[in-house]
Amino acid sequence: MSLSLNQWTTRRWTVTQAVDGCVRHGLEAVGLWREKVAEEGLARSVKLVREAGLRVSSLCRGGFLTAGGLPGEEGRRAFAQALDDNRRAVDEAAELEAACLVMVVGGLPGVKPGEPLPETATGSGSTTGSVAPAGFSRNLAGARERVAEALAELAPYAGERGVKLALEPLHPIYCPDRAVLSTLGQALDLSLPYPEEQVGVVVDTFHVWWDPRLFEDIARAGRRIASYQVCDYLHPLPQDILLGRGMMGDGVIDFRPITRAVLAAGYAGDVEVEIFNADIWAADPDQVVATMKSRYEDVVLARP
Repeated sequence: MSLSLNQWTTRRWTVTQAVDGCVRHGLEAVGLWREKVAEEGLARSVKLVREAGLRVSSLCRGGFLTAGGLPGEEGRRAFAQALDDNRRAVDEAAELEAACLVMVVGGLPGVKPGEPLPETATGSGSTTGSVAPAGFSRNLAGARERVAEALAELAPYAGERGVKLALEPLHPIYCPDRAVLSTLGQALDLSLPYPEEQVGVVVDTFHVWWDPRLFEDIARAGRRIASYQVCDYLHPLPQDILLGRGMMGDGVIDFRPITRAVLAAGYAGDVEVEIFNADIWAADPDQVVATMKSRYEDVVLARP
C-alpha cells in the first residue's frame, strides 16, 4: 500500500495545488472531489494528474440516491435526476482513470445534509414510516430499497466504462441525512449481486471503527474493498459533527489491527487520508501533508 492525499484534507488546494503538493511531498496518488475537478475543468484535471504521474485513488462522490423515496412525481423526478448525476460522475471517474467512484448513498428522503427538519414537519408523520406532509420520509427501509434500485441501474453502466462503484457506509450519526448504509456488512451485502469489478466497498476508519463485526466483514469483503480511508475519531465531537475527524493519533481509533485486517483481505491499493476538520483546513497545507506522512508511518501502518 502507498499513501494518498484525499483532496478534502487540504481543502483550500485546487486540483493544480493538490497535484503539485503530492509531487512535492513524494506521494504517488491523490483522491479528487468532483467539485474541485469541475472548478479546474475535467480535461485539465486529467492532464495534470497524468503529467505528474499520479494515480487517482478515488473520485468523490457519487450517490445521494434516496430522494426517489418521496411520493409521486417529486420522487420520480428526484430519482431520475440522481441517476443522471451519477452517470456523469461515472464518466468523470472513467476519464480520470480513478480506482473507484465513492458512493455516499444518501439519507432519509427529503432530509438535507446538516439542515434541521422543516418546522412544519416537527411531530408530523407516523412512527411507522409514513411520508410527512413537509416532504420528507421516515421510511428507512424504503430508503435502502431505493439505493438498491439505483445500484441496479448504475452498476452495469459503470462496468461498461471500467469504473468501480465503492459503497461507503457512514457512521450511524449520519444516517438521517447522508447515508442509510451504516455498517460495512450492509454495504457489502448490497454489493454482492454484482461483479467485484463493478461494485465494491469503502473501509473508512472514522465510520466503521466501532462496529463489533468489522473484522469479520473486512475478511468477508476481500477483493471488494475498493478504498481504504483513514482519519481519527475525535472525542468529544465538535458541535458540527461533520468536522469530527482528526489526524491519525489524535483520537480514539486503534489503526494497526484495522490495517492488518485490510491487508490480510487482499487490499493492495492506496491508503487515503480524508479529514474534515476546521483547524486542519485553516492550517498550512504543506504542514498538514508533512504531519499526515509522519502519522501514517507511526500510527497507521501495521508493523510489529
